[in-house]
Amino acid sequence: MGIVPMATAADANSGTVASARAFPASKSTRHIAVGVESTSTDANGDWGDVESLNVPQTESQAEKDAAAAKAQAASEAAAASRSATRTAITEEAPVSGDASALVAYALQFQGAPYVWGGNTPAGWDCSGFTQYVFAHFGISLSHYAPNQASAGTIVTNPQPGDLMVSATHAGIYIGNGMMVHAMNPADGTKVTAVIPGMTYVRVLK
Repeated sequence: MGIVPMATAADANSGTVASARAFPASKSTRHIAVGVESTSTDANGDWGDVESLNVPQTESQAEKDAAAAKAQAASEAAAASRSATRTAITEEAPVSGDASALVAYALQFQGAPYVWGGNTPAGWDCSGFTQYVFAHFGISLSHYAPNQASAGTIVTNPQPGDLMVSATHAGIYIGNGMMVHAMNPADGTKVTAVIPGMTYVRVLK
C-alpha cells in the first residue's frame, strides 16, 4: 500500500502539503483450548504432549467410612480363610519343651540290639524301642506300631521328638530329615534318613 497525499483548502492557503497513511485493518485471532492441558516441559525446557490433567477428587466422609468398612471386611474374610485352611489340613499340636530331652535320651541307645518282641535296651524291636523311650517321659504306648499313632496328634510339620509310625514300623524323628529306630537284627538301633511315607505323631504335650 502506497502513501496517498491528501490536500485540503487550508493546505492550499498555507502552502503546506500534509500526508496521511492509510493502513489496512487487521484482525488477530488467538485460539485457546479449554478443558485440556496440551503442553508440558522437561528439564531442558522442551515442551511435549500431556495425556490428561489429573485433578484430585475429594471424597465425602460417608464414602471414606464405606471404604474403610469394606477393607475391614475383606481383611477379616482373609483371616478366616487362612484359619479354616490350617484346620482343614491337620491340627498342629504344640511341641513340648521335653522334645530335645527325649531325642537326646533316644540317641544314647544307638547300637542296641534288635530282638523281635523285645522292649528293653538288652534287645527290642521297632515299637519296643519307641515304647521304652516314651515311657521314660511318662507316656504309655502300645507295643504295636500301627496302634501307637493313637497316642498323639497326627501332624504335617514334623519336629524333633515326634513319633513316626507306619503299618510295619516305628521310630523317632530327630530333625533335619533324620530318625532313630530299631531297624533289624543286622543293623540294630541306629540313625538313618527318614523312611518315606511314615506318619508323624506329636505325642509330647
